[in-house]
Amino acid sequence: MKILIDECLPKSIKHEFFGHLALTVRDMGWDSKTNGELMSVAMNEGFEVFVTVDKNLQFQQNLKKYNIIVIVLDVFKNEIEFLKPIVPDVLKGLTDLRKGEAYIFGQK
Repeated sequence: MKILIDECLPKSIKHEFFGHLALTVRDMGWDSKTNGELMSVAMNEGFEVFVTVDKNLQFQQNLKKYNIIVIVLDVFKNEIEFLKPIVPDVLKGLTDLRKGEAYIFGQK
């Protein structure tokens, strides 16, 4: 799957999405885009998944109009050591998730 990593996440997290093409918002040069613009351009560029820590995104955007899966990582701190343990659960669940929906993955 083609995965877009939000600019609010550490860029090194993209290396944890083994077996998928993961790029950051910075990699794509989309740093200045608003969430709505970002979702549209990501979808138009063939991204299937958008990963963020922005818990409000699902309430600020009508996700049904975007043909993309939104993954929200719910962590104590937005640092790689807190994010890495969640990624395996995300990877296991990817095939069961529907586009136009947000899914929260967090620490147990």
